Amino acid sequence: MLLRASLLFLLGLTGAAAHAVDEESKPPAYEPREHYTKYEYRVPVRDGKKLFTAVYIPKDQSRRYPLLMVRTPYGCGPYGVDRDGVMGLAPSEDFLKAGYIFVCQDVRGRHQSEGEFIEMTPHQPVKKTAAEVDESSDTHDSVQWLLERIPGHNGRVGLWGISYPGFYTSASIIDSHPAIKAASPQAPIADLFKGDDSYHGGAFMLAANFGFYTGFKPQQTPVLPPKQWPQFDWGTLDGYEFYLQQGNLDTLSKRLAKDGGPNPYFDVQLAHDRYDEFWKARALTPHLKNIRAAVLTVGGWFDAEDLAGPFTTFRAIARQSPATDNRLVIGPWVHGGWVGAPGRQLGRVQFHQPTSEQFQKEVLFPFFEQHLREVAPKTPIAKATVFETGTNVWRRYDAWPPQQAQARTLYFAPGGRLSFTPPAAAQPEFDSWVSDPNKPVPYVGYASLGVPQEYMVSDQRFAATRPDVLTYRSEVLEEDVTVVGPLVARLFASTSGTDADWVVKLIDVYPPELEEEEARKRKKRTEDVEPPEAPLGGYQQLVRGDPLRGRFRKSFETPEAMVPGQVEELRVELQDINHSFRRGHRIMVQVQGSWFPLIDRNPQAFVPIRSARPEDFQAATQKLYRWQGQASGLEVKVLPR
Repeated sequence: MLLRASLLFLLGLTGAAAHAVDEESKPPAYEPREHYTKYEYRVPVRDGKKLFTAVYIPKDQSRRYPLLMVRTPYGCGPYGVDRDGVMGLAPSEDFLKAGYIFVCQDVRGRHQSEGEFIEMTPHQPVKKTAAEVDESSDTHDSVQWLLERIPGHNGRVGLWGISYPGFYTSASIIDSHPAIKAASPQAPIADLFKGDDSYHGGAFMLAANFGFYTGFKPQQTPVLPPKQWPQFDWGTLDGYEFYLQQGNLDTLSKRLAKDGGPNPYFDVQLAHDRYDEFWKARALTPHLKNIRAAVLTVGGWFDAEDLAGPFTTFRAIARQSPATDNRLVIGPWVHGGWVGAPGRQLGRVQFHQPTSEQFQKEVLFPFFEQHLREVAPKTPIAKATVFETGTNVWRRYDAWPPQQAQARTLYFAPGGRLSFTPPAAAQPEFDSWVSDPNKPVPYVGYASLGVPQEYMVSDQRFAATRPDVLTYRSEVLEEDVTVVGPLVARLFASTSGTDADWVVKLIDVYPPELEEEEARKRKKRTEDVEPPEAPLGGYQQLVRGDPLRGRFRKSFETPEAMVPGQVEELRVELQDINHSFRRGHRIMVQVQGSWFPLIDRNPQAFVPIRSARPEDFQAATQKLYRWQGQASGLEVKVLPR
């Protein structure tokens, strides 16, 4: 026993010594505060207003550094030169270690900056006086001021930002300051009415907007952020129940005003329920011209807020500023998910690799190093770097969508079938359902407030069993089918009402055999009865979905009532995808008349929706035609095998 105890003691010492050596050999954790000094400025712009700007300068002044700037309406806190926030301004630690001068600016009218805040500031192409300002001019003046006063810079400036700061990045490079050499608008808002946060297909994105505007409200600047944001009293944990009980949108506005006062930012969304001059003035895409900086636009396939913005931004620059070095990256991410999250999975959908780190190290950091320090990337950045879901691999293309993609149509067929073969019926055939706005189809199969990020890949089996959802599915695929680019549902349809919503969803149906594989992975059950767990076998993964509000079928500017019983051709535009439906899976399309409370309820009568009365919400019979003369289907682009 004594010998054994001595051996164990010696082994313990040896192990402890080895552990100590390991600990000593590890480099100390990088601490940004040891390497940067913070300064705060009030930067004057041409109309005399002063914009709060925080600047973090490397302490090592033996070399010169590029500036990397974020402009935001969400605050450049923590405020105070003794309070550090540099880590929030760097896309990754690689930027901190490489050494940049990090700049954060409160946009005009927010937090510590003077002036009036205007949502999605309209761009002014021609500025005749100093009083005519926009985000491009504010950035130009700020960059010039910084270059004249900040020590140790190399004369090159980069811009980046996610979501609303993504919009400011895009807006800042129009006729930009010549020192701005690189910009990365990430999840940028481009056109709030046409596919970004506010409206999709003319339908109001209800849950996302109401939830956002419970906290984002006008400010009397300059002002510090509150120590604690006020909490909205929902009165329930079920958003479906909450919004259904409120009735119409006017009631929701009053409900918002009850908790903290009216919010004009929310009210203006309701007042402009068509594509009028208010929205057109705020659309940035027509102005993306004369861009001298290299641009890397970034987005996520599963961005529930601004999926459209990256594509419209990329395409507008390509069309209107063809000489610009213009590139696109789309990964398997939620809104901003490429920063601060590994990007390995979303809900039950796996990607099997750290996609965020791959992007940061192999694309984003090399992009800024190339244009701000002239360091050539190890691998040239492709025109379009996109993650192909389903196969879970990165693809590099010379164009987006890939030029080799071929146009095909998935036709709706009798018996709920989906096929690439056109319909054979020579006489009118249709499927029908009753859409009741008082019992709208939910967009997720569980209770939730707000918009859960998982909804973009959520299991649709709950919807497939509803009688008010048409479901079409293909045969089991004998080979992979890879679909790329935008989707368009071409529907020949009618309604018994005078208005209707047409929601189209593209779905990947997993093989049923996965259920057994999943079951083998489950932990041993306890003695108690456990909650049911939905099997992955047969999972109906949402790949893409979007609505069209019938009154806007001809024009988003001028709504028009639908004629009861009249068959019309409708085009429901769905956002881009790059998804491979694997061998053994099925392709599914669902068509329904509501998607609540993701979008607001359509009363299915041609009345002002925001003030619709309870009696205006009427059930209607919708018909979808599928014969030779009226072949409804989903138009896609398929890559050759």
